[in-house]
Amino acid sequence: MTKETFLHDKHIGLGAKMVDFAGWHMPVQYTSIIEEHKTVREKVGLFDVSHMGEVFVSGKDSVEFLNKIVPQDISKLNYEKAVYCQLTNKKGGLIDDLIIYRLGILEYLVICNASRIDEDLNWMVRNSKEFDIKIDNQSHNYSLLAVQGPQADSLMRTLGLETNQESFTIKPSKIAGIKVLVSRTGYTGEDGYEILVENSHSEYLWDEILEKGKTFGIKPIGLGARDTLRLEAALHLYGNDLNEDTTPIEAGLTWSIPKDKTSDYNGKDVITEQLKNGGRKKLVGLKMLDKSIARHEYDVYYNNEKVGVITSGAPSPILGANIALAYVNNDNEICTGTTVQVMIREKLHDAIIVKRPFVEKRNKIKF
Repeated sequence: MTKETFLHDKHIGLGAKMVDFAGWHMPVQYTSIIEEHKTVREKVGLFDVSHMGEVFVSGKDSVEFLNKIVPQDISKLNYEKAVYCQLTNKKGGLIDDLIIYRLGILEYLVICNASRIDEDLNWMVRNSKEFDIKIDNQSHNYSLLAVQGPQADSLMRTLGLETNQESFTIKPSKIAGIKVLVSRTGYTGEDGYEILVENSHSEYLWDEILEKGKTFGIKPIGLGARDTLRLEAALHLYGNDLNEDTTPIEAGLTWSIPKDKTSDYNGKDVITEQLKNGGRKKLVGLKMLDKSIARHEYDVYYNNEKVGVITSGAPSPILGANIALAYVNNDNEICTGTTVQVMIREKLHDAIIVKRPFVEKRNKIKF
């Protein structure tokens, strides 16, 4: 049975085109993907991301447990801070990618991808036997709203946000008079916030954000624009760019892996070896040199040999070009500036490997 968020009827009322996504009935667009995309890049947009999972981890062994299941060093995570993490299997493959927030001395919030909640919970429970912890899945009790774009902070101030927050922080706040948890995170490459709110207040908060946001040119944004926004920012989508046969090193996430973490974690031997020598494959960004679109699972060629596969691809509304992410063989000849080909309808089309992200990110806020 397809699930519905508490905001489902709001989307229907706004005329959204609805699709099934990760087992949820979600809005793919309200007007047009390009219009919604540009709204987030230029003004501010509102997303319903309540399909994401919220798992609370607490107890005296919380740090040790989290350090066992992710490569990142959770012992270094300060109060009200967040860190991007990967949930790895014993071979270093990616069960999911996560954000972990520290809410208290021994309390953490783990945000999971919608399609992976059951797998994540199963893996967490399997790895928890030797630890004195509590794993509490509260995904069904909360809604998650994302306010994203260059006007996001101004809008949040209008709604009652009083605290200054750097990127990747989380704080209890009152927004439109409702107690919420507010994090300065997002999935667009723009500045923005994500608001964790109890389901009973989610519809009221959604309406208030849209009402107060009129001054700032706000629009509700669907999954279509969410995908093109994250692709321009070269942010991974689980199931496309990440899976259990891909390591963080192969996925281009080396920057997130601490080299000085002493405690053991699942897949550490594989990941440590790849930190030195690289993996079997590597993730690259592609810009098509004609008007063709490289789609998920299209093959990539170099010197007339298949060397990889497209994981994500779409037109970029900002660049006016077609872009893609692809895994290719870990070959020094296949690098930035190299021309490769993508097989589209039995014909090879030229593409050039370019640096990621495709557009400049504007989501790093410091005080």
